[in-house]
Amino acid sequence: MKKQISDSIPCGILLALSGGCMDAYSYLFRGQVFSNAQTGNMLLMGVNIAGGNFAVASKYFWPVLFFAIGIIVSDVINTRKKYKMVHWRQISVMLEAIILTSVIFLPELANDLANSLLSFACGIQVQSFRAIHGNSITTTMCIGNFRSGTANLDRFIVTKEKSYLRKSLLYYGIIVSFIVGAIIESFLIPILGTYAILFSTVLLIIALVIMFYEGTEEHC
Repeated sequence: MKKQISDSIPCGILLALSGGCMDAYSYLFRGQVFSNAQTGNMLLMGVNIAGGNFAVASKYFWPVLFFAIGIIVSDVINTRKKYKMVHWRQISVMLEAIILTSVIFLPELANDLANSLLSFACGIQVQSFRAIHGNSITTTMCIGNFRSGTANLDRFIVTKEKSYLRKSLLYYGIIVSFIVGAIIESFLIPILGTYAILFSTVLLIIALVIMFYEGTEEHC
């Protein structure tokens, strides 16, 4: 099998942009539910359970469940590793793009299903893409990246070792990409409505095309 560049910076930026788009779309257009930030969903689910609002709590439960299922599906795709024409991560991206595209056919009355599918796609992405240039980085959430970026910045300040600065800038760059994705999506939603999620699909397709170019990957 040819090696490919799914852990490259361009792919990471595209995936982070897509991640920000998905979270903004689910929160702003699909009933204020997070597709990526499952900590937020768990918090809101707990608060509503405490208040006896079980119907509201359920809309946060399903995304959490489907996020977990997405992780499992990604792991199953990875463990097979018998694909001749494509890398297993390319299959993950193709599946994710199909799932996101299917969401445009769901009306606002089906927000629970739409958010579940979005979280399913996010679960696939967070499990499939966990490193950029050997650094543990997520493209669907920011807290881990923020911690690692800040820790490396602190090490640079103390040691003056430039490798720490480069790592810090990489982490913060992915965070900025995520935020930019959310900003773009927030402008697209009033214009495109349901179809705004297609911008995230386009980003995934571009990442997929990049991944077909021969590159180097040590973390398969």
